[in-house]
Amino acid sequence: MDREFQDIIKFIRELYNQPEAFIPLHAPVFTGNEKKYLNECIDTTFVSSVGKFVDFFEEKIAEYTASKKAVSCVNGTNALHLAMQLVGVERNTEVITQPLTFIATANAISYCGAYPVFLDVDMDTMGLSPQSLKNWLVHNVILKEVKAEVKDSLSQPQPLPQPYNKGTGRRISCCVPMHTFGHPCRIDEIIEICNQYNIPVVEDAAESLGSFYKGQHTGTFGKIGVLSFNGNKVITTGGGGMLLFNNEELAKRAKHLTTQAKVPHPWEFNHDAIGYNYRMPNINAALGLAQLEQLPSFLESKRKIAQTYKNFFSTLTSTSTSTLALNLNLNFISEPPNSQSNFWLNCILLYSKEERDAFLKYSNKNGVMTRPAWELMNRLSMYKNSQCSDLTNSDWIADRLVNIPSSVILERSIK
Repeated sequence: MDREFQDIIKFIRELYNQPEAFIPLHAPVFTGNEKKYLNECIDTTFVSSVGKFVDFFEEKIAEYTASKKAVSCVNGTNALHLAMQLVGVERNTEVITQPLTFIATANAISYCGAYPVFLDVDMDTMGLSPQSLKNWLVHNVILKEVKAEVKDSLSQPQPLPQPYNKGTGRRISCCVPMHTFGHPCRIDEIIEICNQYNIPVVEDAAESLGSFYKGQHTGTFGKIGVLSFNGNKVITTGGGGMLLFNNEELAKRAKHLTTQAKVPHPWEFNHDAIGYNYRMPNINAALGLAQLEQLPSFLESKRKIAQTYKNFFSTLTSTSTSTLALNLNLNFISEPPNSQSNFWLNCILLYSKEERDAFLKYSNKNGVMTRPAWELMNRLSMYKNSQCSDLTNSDWIADRLVNIPSSVILERSIK
């Protein structure tokens, strides 16, 4: 087994032209206007939440993703929290999501006082399975008529029937699928199923800037989409997130709430709702704008890296007799059908949890940073009593997946 591990580490070192130095999992690359824009922030003193770069960054992200509006936040977790509130997630309701996700997804649900329901993922997308979603809804949810509040006008529309969990009696207030490691899930099928139950969808597209499903950018299918610009993402603002909207009124409400719900006035401090200090600072937006200008070249590099990995692992699995090569189709995770993935973090699947752990130990000991998938949410102490469907696929992937170095390479050609 060590021979195959040794070959992988050697290949990664050759790919990144680092024969001895430590190789991170995903490091940011700053080769554009980052210093120029940051210096402008400092020179003008606009380094906080007011400044032209915030507006420019929002406009450019909306343009790139073909959203009507984009609203920036301090980070992706804040963006998820606000998105759920905007679509009606309340205390003592339930939110459907997947267990194979970063903890921010589940924590944002908890911030609202809601309860996560963890459903299984598809093997090829690693995102929420439409079939698992459909099965769970059919067996656990009923639609109840809700009485309309008395209004002055008789023309007020009747509220839609609301989905309730037959077992707990709680309302299902939202569904939050995630585009795992930048690979699009079957979001159109998820939207269609949720529409049948009047469940709003918030897309956790935190990892998938630059990913498209059937020609449409991730994060633009649901009622709201969420992006992240953490330091390890495809582009970074240092820390930051973005809400994507196709409803301009909802976007306007979001922007208002991110600024402490302050009513505009030259000098008075008046607030008309419980708001949040969630606005992205100008200095972060300046960094993000410079990064966004380079996104096409970043994505081109990442696709080349992914193809290079795919070719290597195909050769390795076809020539090796080790159990490492047991299943060629699942050894390197490529983009799912109908998708254009950003390949944020490249993934391989090993034969067993024991083999995964052995590889993690070997690679990190030898200066190449690798990581397993996140611990499944339902395995964590705070979520261990949450409702779950059968999680066969999630369990299988979590026990075998390893992320390998995926940083952008610009300074030279990729083999």
